[in-house]
Amino acid sequence: MVKLYQRKSNFIYEMTPTPPPKKKESELETKADGETASDSDNKPDSGVPDVPPSVDDTPEVFNKALSNLSSRWKNWWVRGILTLAMISFFFLIIYLGPLVLMMIVMCVQIKCFHEIITIGYNVYRSYDLPWFRTLSWYFLLCVNYFFYGETVTDYFFTLVQREEPLRILSKYHRFISFTLYLTGFCMFVLSLVKKQYRLQFYMFGWTHVTLLIVVTQSHLIIHNLFEGMIWFIVPISCVICNDIMAYMFGFFFGRTPLIKLSPKKTWEGFIGGFFATVVFGLLLAYVMSGYRYFVCPVEFNNDTNRFMVDCIPSELFQLQDYGIPSVLQAFIGWKTVQMYPFQIHSIALSTFASLIGPFGGFFASGFKRAFKIKDFANTIPGHGGIMDRFDCQYLMATFVNVYIASFIRGPNPSKLIQQFLALRPDQQLFIFNTLKTHLLEKGVLVASDDEA
Repeated sequence: MVKLYQRKSNFIYEMTPTPPPKKKESELETKADGETASDSDNKPDSGVPDVPPSVDDTPEVFNKALSNLSSRWKNWWVRGILTLAMISFFFLIIYLGPLVLMMIVMCVQIKCFHEIITIGYNVYRSYDLPWFRTLSWYFLLCVNYFFYGETVTDYFFTLVQREEPLRILSKYHRFISFTLYLTGFCMFVLSLVKKQYRLQFYMFGWTHVTLLIVVTQSHLIIHNLFEGMIWFIVPISCVICNDIMAYMFGFFFGRTPLIKLSPKKTWEGFIGGFFATVVFGLLLAYVMSGYRYFVCPVEFNNDTNRFMVDCIPSELFQLQDYGIPSVLQAFIGWKTVQMYPFQIHSIALSTFASLIGPFGGFFASGFKRAFKIKDFANTIPGHGGIMDRFDCQYLMATFVNVYIASFIRGPNPSKLIQQFLALRPDQQLFIFNTLKTHLLEKGVLVASDDEA
């Protein structure tokens, strides 16, 4: 404030310090709602405490064996050894069959959910939010009940109809699922605490986004598996190959940074991983297309109560001759080449795994940078958590499911029969007569003398 005095026609100015403006009541409420003044001053973009830093949990045997190497080469060897171990485990579960694969997918889903929810809990545990972890796991149970209940109804229809309790659960499945979710929703509303509303709604959204990313994608992976194990193995293998080859090319030849979210990613690794993955996808598709175990849809045999992988391979998995462009004929000397049609589709799968799949990793990197953590967990030394290894896989699962529905899958006779058998006898008879008339008009059936 400036005070003005007049003395003998001369003006004298006295400067006094201006008091700071009072904070608005709304601002004070904002601070009270779980955010301190230091948080907003120092971290205007987050307003949340940091996650405790992760620790190096490299096994002692590796530390001793690689003690003479630099940290760069030590990390290379640790990652390489454990990558080979994980690939060997992947081969083992493929050998054990589709049921074990589904169980592994379920376990991976739960572990990924646990890692993401734990980050949220570590961030907000100082605020003592009630029921956060309990409600998070409850919602996971509800969503899994809904999705896997739908899967059981679709693929185990005969078994479900044979058992009275399962038939009742199947009939009212969606209503039961909605009731379970509604119970959790009411529990969340009842758990709201004054001055912690915003943080609690943060965590409510956190849980639901995690469910969308993790549970929905794992459900799509299992749907892809039922289309044939090749639709499960090839996409996952392409992502693994791209991850390995991009790391190798980047490690030895990387010079040009690719994206700020992941400073260690380079253009050399990105491009080298793309070409290596496309070639790998073509070779893997060629090898697997010749085995019924991989190409036949996974079906449940009601007589043996076991999964069955046996069929007459579709045209997609039968060798065909393809003409080679005249420009290339002069160089390779071939006019035609024998390929499986699935190999053409494998190019689309490997291209997505190489060019778009890494953006799942970039998304995860941005998430980790937001909370100033290196990895989601320390489950696998040199690799981080399970979510660090599957961040690209979930994006790939959605693409494969959409790709199958758009370009591969046709009408499913088994599902039509299931729906037909669920109808009343008069409805079944009406459909039978309508279908018979249609086939007679098309000339597929020949009318008997009595009908003529």
